[in-house]
Amino acid sequence: MIDSHVHFWNYHPVKDAWITDDMKILQADFTPDELEIELLKNGIAGCVAVQADQSEQETAFLLALAQKYSFIRGVVGWIDLQNENLPERLAVFSENKKIKGWRHIVQAEPKGFLSSASFLRGIAQLGHFNHTYDILIHRNQLEEAIALVEKFPEQRFIVDHMAKPDIKGNEGRVEWQKAMKTLATHQNVYCKTSGMVTEAHWTDWKYNDLKYYLEVVFEHFSIDRIMFGSDWPVCKLAATYTETKQIVAQYVNQLTDLQRKMVFELTAKECYQL
Repeated sequence: MIDSHVHFWNYHPVKDAWITDDMKILQADFTPDELEIELLKNGIAGCVAVQADQSEQETAFLLALAQKYSFIRGVVGWIDLQNENLPERLAVFSENKKIKGWRHIVQAEPKGFLSSASFLRGIAQLGHFNHTYDILIHRNQLEEAIALVEKFPEQRFIVDHMAKPDIKGNEGRVEWQKAMKTLATHQNVYCKTSGMVTEAHWTDWKYNDLKYYLEVVFEHFSIDRIMFGSDWPVCKLAATYTETKQIVAQYVNQLTDLQRKMVFELTAKECYQL
């Protein structure tokens, strides 16, 4: 099994200012040694490390960890997609076979970021290196994401955290469902079942709170475009690693053995070419 979405960091209060005081459990170092214990306990053979900081130093940090720990099968790093020297920087990072794709924290960007000429020019470069792009957005940015994927039908895109629906308050649920249905019509778009618990009530979520959102994803995305991701250690705000895995395991229990294998292994391997 593969976990398609984990993070590592050496905590620094300035660099990691997004980890506010209501997230004190995350104000610590999170290392591969710590994650490996959870992976082994849950029968997970490997993972994809995803950027949490917007710097090339972050990418280099994750690649160094992947060099040391073989269970880190791939890295989704950060690179300045709007920089004119992007092709040269992509070429440099592509020399490391563990680099699989890129992500920008678009949820923090103003409206129109995904349609800006400089960003689109950057996305257009990724295909030359066979790299993926992880879409990290808030649910209110789904229409922009749809417009983006329409422009690049050959580019592999992955929606992180199911585009962050409001599981806690159930606001905009119908609009989210409609937008996800449209997004799923694009066969080059994948979806991770990550980040659900942190969009729910951190202290008293229940499986049934999450089930509707899983149903939407599994109804509209074909099974070969859905992958398990824990979002460790961020998931610790609301759930243990085992609980996070069990949510998806419980839902896919209704599926065939091959379909479960796709969600927990084969889709991530194919998408990220692990």
